[in-house]
Amino acid sequence: MNQTIRELYDRKSVRVFTNEPITDEEKQIILTSALQAPTAGNMALYSILDIRDQGLKDKLAERCDNQPFIAKAPFVLIFLADFQKWYDIFNAYCDEAPKIQEADLFLASQDCVIAAQNAVVAAQSMGIGSCYIGDIMENFEINRELLHLPKYALPYSMVVFGRPTKQQKDRVKPKRFALEDIVHINTYHQKSLEQTKKIFEKQSGKTGKELEEYITAFANRKFYVDFRKEMNRSAKAMIKQWTD
Repeated sequence: MNQTIRELYDRKSVRVFTNEPITDEEKQIILTSALQAPTAGNMALYSILDIRDQGLKDKLAERCDNQPFIAKAPFVLIFLADFQKWYDIFNAYCDEAPKIQEADLFLASQDCVIAAQNAVVAAQSMGIGSCYIGDIMENFEINRELLHLPKYALPYSMVVFGRPTKQQKDRVKPKRFALEDIVHINTYHQKSLEQTKKIFEKQSGKTGKELEEYITAFANRKFYVDFRKEMNRSAKAMIKQWTD
């Protein structure tokens, strides 16, 4: 197993950072690594916000479900699904103004998260931890105003970076699903409920009543909660702004 693959295996979310800063050179490497990511038609349908202002970090931490570690992170990047630059240049040079639609959002979203993952892998290779913040999709209207976002630039993913504490380094990485339970050959093979239970038994290490309690607690923590309602509301608002 080479070093790159080993780092992919070892990487886990880090939410507690030491006070050691990330150097300007390291930040530059992370950002330029993001730009090396695959992108649809080499269009780079994304932009990156480097959040340096502490006041902005504080507001983002509050709006992303009150997670103070966001404000404490030494390096915070927001990856925008961004068609604005292409829309503007098309309008300048093309006879007919383009209509930006749903497929353009999907492509921009793919570009966005691929670039973000490049940044995460680059950081990992330098001993810098990271954590994705999906909650950046909440509170769209006020974050759009806060970040001065134009019509075709949407906040799709946020990643915070910092050097992990010893406790975070030693923390066991959550167990991933088994390969045979995720990879389907040629076509999708929907499993029976009993087969699906077996998948979750392997992943969680729980069976019977313990599995039921685990799944119920997971649903209550991730699905039957206010932040998910807000995320869905914001997602609808983002799609409406993009396609109107």
